[in-house]
Amino acid sequence: MKTGEFRFQKGPLMANILLADEINRTIPRTQSSLLEGMGEYQVTVDNVTYPLPQPFFVIATQNPIDLEGTYPLPEAQLDRFLFKLNMGYPTPEEEMMILGRFQKEDPLISLGEATNPQEVAGLIQMVREVFVSDSVKQYIMEIIQATRASSLFSVGASTRGTLCLMRGAQALAAIRGRDFVLPDDIKYIAGYALQHRLKLTDKERMSGTAVSDVLSDLIRKISVPLS
Repeated sequence: MKTGEFRFQKGPLMANILLADEINRTIPRTQSSLLEGMGEYQVTVDNVTYPLPQPFFVIATQNPIDLEGTYPLPEAQLDRFLFKLNMGYPTPEEEMMILGRFQKEDPLISLGEATNPQEVAGLIQMVREVFVSDSVKQYIMEIIQATRASSLFSVGASTRGTLCLMRGAQALAAIRGRDFVLPDDIKYIAGYALQHRLKLTDKERMSGTAVSDVLSDLIRKISVPLS
């Protein structure tokens, strides 16, 4: 029986993993709708707040070549992504493997479950318990402060970037079988965790300077803690 009442229908954000393919083709209104979910793990509809399933994270792609019909992502949204990875082309060996996998059928059709939300939540908690010494934290802060003080950047790394750099290094240490973070973990992760949060000055951007080159140069000039 129809009652004329409105009922909340769960949208694509109400999931553990949201894949936003070619996110820069979505209109700004759609992009901005992700901000609350990515920042606070909740969505608000008609003044009612709904928590998102946990764990929750967003994986997004964008095509940097075809710019027609695209919208630049606002800095506030870019800042909510943990990492930015530039994929590039696969190697000849990798492309041969792709040909083999897709020769008879799409392998995604038979793709099975690799994990579950509870296991992922446990891994997240394990990463957070990886030890970060005060000297390594100070090393992180010196990198962050260097991006803010550099005359080549008009926008330096945010506080969220500071946290993401530490979290990424903790995860890398765990992957490498350690329960503590080394300065090498910080250096390895820094480009992935910070490059999308940094903005070059107009002069540097017009001269073709790359964010990654400036960041690498800043990190090389910072003393690495020995203990």
